[in-house]
Amino acid sequence: MKQVINLTQTNFEQTLSEHDTVLVDFWAPWCAPCKFFAPIYEAAAERHPDVVFAKVNVDEEPELLTKHQIRAIPTLKVFRDGEEVERKTGAIPATQLDEVIAKAANG
Repeated sequence: MKQVINLTQTNFEQTLSEHDTVLVDFWAPWCAPCKFFAPIYEAAAERHPDVVFAKVNVDEEPELLTKHQIRAIPTLKVFRDGEEVERKTGAIPATQLDEVIAKAANG
């Protein structure tokens, strides 16, 4: 089973620099849409082993919340070669998530 990486201020930039495509889910434990999206995100991680899937708990990492201008959760940010290429807010369905991943992976 592929693990979803927990990102912190300490390992965020390093993770982006070490991988071509990184998806980051900004979430919180009290957020109902985040809880709905979590199994969709984890299942996508299994289907796309070539992409790094990561999460940021905004309660534990408020600096990252501010730095990345997250105004609603869940927010999914897609990074390609360390640069943000897409952002989706809200719990998106699996089909839409797969489309976002395919677009990011193909540059």
